[in-house]
Amino acid sequence: MHIDTITTITPPDLAWQEEALCAQTGAEFFFPEPGSSVREAKRICGLCPIRSACLEYALDNDERFGVWGGLSEKERLALRRTSR
Repeated sequence: MHIDTITTITPPDLAWQEEALCAQTGAEFFFPEPGSSVREAKRICGLCPIRSACLEYALDNDERFGVWGGLSEKERLALRRTSR
């Protein structure tokens, strides 16, 4: 069998991450130890101009850890369940 076309998998466009406030802050806020507060991460996310792109990325890529787009793991899981 001969394949004439080459399928290229392009990585997602992550340019939005350069504008993210979390890129200017320590990861410990967004990936806290289990049982730790995510309050500070959510506060930072609330001020971030690309919050919606971040949340969209997390949902599209099934990010299971950390705060993305202002939502914790449990909140993203609940959002996925209600959107089905």
